[in-house]
Amino acid sequence: MNLKQKDKYIMLGLNIAYYRKLNGFTQEQLAEKLNLDRTTISKIELAICGVSLDVVFEIADLFKIPVGKLFDFRD
Repeated sequence: MNLKQKDKYIMLGLNIAYYRKLNGFTQEQLAEKLNLDRTTISKIELAICGVSLDVVFEIADLFKIPVGKLFDFRD
């Protein structure tokens, strides 16, 4: 993860957590749907690790939202 972009990873993680909760998923349930570990979901949401675009696209598809919603960073 590029430290210059850390704020953007934090906002992406917060958006993923927001939509996960809005859709009634636990981290474990989201992880199962994406074939990932729960700890990976936690790390993505906490911006501890980066996330591939493939996973971001899968998350958006799962939540039935445009992928841009996950990148809608508010001030």
